[in-house]
Amino acid sequence: MSWQTHYTIEALLNAAEIAAQRCSTLTFDLFDTLLIRRTHDPDLVKPATARFIAAKAEAAGFFFSWEQVQDLRDTVEQAQRQQTSQHFEDHEARYPDFMTTVLQKIFQQEDVSSLLHEVTRYELGMEQAMLVPRAKLVQWLRSMHAADKKILVLSDVYLPAEHLRQLIGHAGFLDAVDGVVSSADSFLAKASGKAFPLVQEQYGLTYDSWLHIGDNPYSDGLRPSGFGITALVLRDAAEKHRKSVEKRYYNYSLGQPFWRGRSLQQLSLPLEEENLPQPFLYRYGFLVLAPLLAAFVQGIMEACLQEGIRRLYFFSREGWLLEKIWHILAPVLYPASPLPEVSYLYVSRMALAGASCAHQGMQRSSADIVFLPAGNRDFRDVCRVFSLDAEPFQPHLARVGLTAETVLSGSHHGYDPDSRRRFNLLFRDASFQEEVRVQTADANLALQRYLEAQGFFAHPQVALVDIGWMGTIQRFLFDAIKHRPDTPVCRGYVLAATRGITYPEEPKNTLRGLLYDRDRFDLAGSSILYARDLFEEACRAPHPTLNGYALKEETGYELVFRTVEDYTGQAEKEQDAYYAPLQVGILEGVHRYAPAAAMLGCTLQDLKPWLNYLMVSRLAFPKTREVMEIRHRHHLDDFHGQHQPTDKHSKGQRHLWDRGEVALRYTPLLRLKYFITGIRHRLRE
Repeated sequence: MSWQTHYTIEALLNAAEIAAQRCSTLTFDLFDTLLIRRTHDPDLVKPATARFIAAKAEAAGFFFSWEQVQDLRDTVEQAQRQQTSQHFEDHEARYPDFMTTVLQKIFQQEDVSSLLHEVTRYELGMEQAMLVPRAKLVQWLRSMHAADKKILVLSDVYLPAEHLRQLIGHAGFLDAVDGVVSSADSFLAKASGKAFPLVQEQYGLTYDSWLHIGDNPYSDGLRPSGFGITALVLRDAAEKHRKSVEKRYYNYSLGQPFWRGRSLQQLSLPLEEENLPQPFLYRYGFLVLAPLLAAFVQGIMEACLQEGIRRLYFFSREGWLLEKIWHILAPVLYPASPLPEVSYLYVSRMALAGASCAHQGMQRSSADIVFLPAGNRDFRDVCRVFSLDAEPFQPHLARVGLTAETVLSGSHHGYDPDSRRRFNLLFRDASFQEEVRVQTADANLALQRYLEAQGFFAHPQVALVDIGWMGTIQRFLFDAIKHRPDTPVCRGYVLAATRGITYPEEPKNTLRGLLYDRDRFDLAGSSILYARDLFEEACRAPHPTLNGYALKEETGYELVFRTVEDYTGQAEKEQDAYYAPLQVGILEGVHRYAPAAAMLGCTLQDLKPWLNYLMVSRLAFPKTREVMEIRHRHHLDDFHGQHQPTDKHSKGQRHLWDRGEVALRYTPLLRLKYFITGIRHRLRE
């Protein structure tokens, strides 16, 4: 009997519907039939497992590169296939058998059952991430099962039926399958035709009422039809084209760094029923922000492993989402590596500013930060930022000829440079600094108690993670605690380090920008500066801003949060609701990024050329709709005062993402003008 070949899923289903009317049993091939692979080559999953085993071996004192592990696996598997061929027509292998031998050779021990369980769980997890149920065929399978047809899955693969059931269960249709048969259990495969009599005897089937569906003309067409089984073969042209595109990107990536990121993105794209209509913000989060933020967090992991850091704290409200990304990536990218323990630390610039002055007084560089936002004008803004009462400072200001309302910022009318010079004299005034210390002492003590409760001082070095940009939070935190002998080495990692005010680095306090750092020349990477507010809002936690630390008898400290009932609090709620689809898209994108990066073995450095392209194309040259839909509605900056700067200053501070729709849509070369201006700024830095 001949078999039929179909080149679309619709044509196959039409033929299957007719054939099924006279069949009581339906068998399906699994891979590339019921489940399609994201990647063109199923063997690409193996290097990720090899890296996992190599990391486990290193932790146990056995040093193998992942390439050596992979070579050993190939050798052992091939040896088993050769041994099988002496007794069976099919040269089959069985995963638990050859992987046990591999682990015994690497770890030099006989009992590797627990190791085998860990390795198998990881590899099956990678397989699950790379497999997607073919929606229409699975839906039809379910309808046939509901019509009392016997449904069996047959596969020629080294994974035993137990493992295949796990894959099918993860795909969501195990409840519609009556049996799973793998050549790994019997060494009798479809390829030789031996599997079909085995299944016929095992399940008591009759060949003339049996329909088999698969994708291989030989194993799923010729062989079953030779027994009188009705056979349909799917040669999906659209699926073949998709895989050819993915294969081309992968092959390009082997020699050209840019394509590593593009290949990763291709593997991350939704397929079949995953590809549903989504809001614009979701799509932007999935396609643009997810890879940028995931690569950033992956870079932090790489740095922590390199530096031997065992404790990490995510900072401020932006750290809330970054911590979630960490927990998605860690078990996939570095499941056997000694990553640090992580937690979320409640900190903010406003909460730390005052506490940073309790021992060293107010530093001039810290006060300079206050006047970077254009809304801050005078000493009262300094007091607001550092949580100070302005009245006790009146005599100190009068000594240098100033008042609390004297204009100290060049962004405002009435500014006199001599006023700023006289204000700077106060930083060397002992009585002024003593008043600062007295007012900030309680906040500093409460902060120390909070950090002690978080185990901050129990480690020789810690990693501190923030979005950026000048490292202000880390600066204030370190200033608040550096007097203590048990202060750990603080390694700061930020998305981008603009260093608008020089960061005070020293051996125990360092700052590094991973996607962009002004200290390392990178024109393309600097495109991230176009939309800084976007990253802050996209990562922001759904809880109010921390305003400060207060002493409390029972617990030693209390976290004081901003109220959510005022105008600003309500605006924050509105903003959080607006950006919710963006955050969902980011997290979904990270879930796809993790297995793709693990499979390709990509590092942050590998992905940097593509990430730079992503930032230039989507941030420096955005579409008008992207700016109008994505930019913030209410961006909260507690440092920013309520004073109105001069028109000249306001005009000079307008950025591309601040422009209106008409300008973005109709001003010729607007984006190019901003891009050239940005390059000039970078060259002058």
